[in-house]
Amino acid sequence: MYSLLLAPPSSLLTSIKWNCVLKSSLVSFEDFDPSKVLVDREAISNVNPHRHELALLDGILFSTEESAVGYIDITEDMFWVRGHFPGRPLMPGVLICECAAQLSSYFASTTGMVDDEYVVGLGGLDGIKFRGPVVPGDRLILMLRRGKVRKNAMFTAEFQAFVNEGIVAEGVIRGVALRG
Repeated sequence: MYSLLLAPPSSLLTSIKWNCVLKSSLVSFEDFDPSKVLVDREAISNVNPHRHELALLDGILFSTEESAVGYIDITEDMFWVRGHFPGRPLMPGVLICECAAQLSSYFASTTGMVDDEYVVGLGGLDGIKFRGPVVPGDRLILMLRRGKVRKNAMFTAEFQAFVNEGIVAEGVIRGVALRG
């Protein structure tokens, strides 16, 4: 088994059966339609401060007071493809975590965890595990479930990332409220 920190030869990326652990998802795949976007990129930008190459989320597919689902379509023209790794692009784990952070920022801002004068910053990551590759052509589905909340201060949320309903990353994210 290869670590995601060390890329296997490109021929192995397609031939290895990655150890995508079968685990129940935070939100059932039956609860949302991946082709039905509830909130698009433009509407996300009205809430999240991220811009240009670092506005990563393409849309929100599901949202309640307790959980949310977002996605990003991974394309060949993304800024990291050329250098991570040349000839065999593999989405950096830190960007998977950033996608989860952006989903949590949107979620916290739209469910009353922070008031309008705050933006949500990344306060920490715990128990992060990478379980499979994310490559151009994939749709990365991110799920989030609300944890502890101290309004206008901090919150935690479990997150999972999936490709084709196979888990590729998981962990706990901590958001902090920053005065805008």
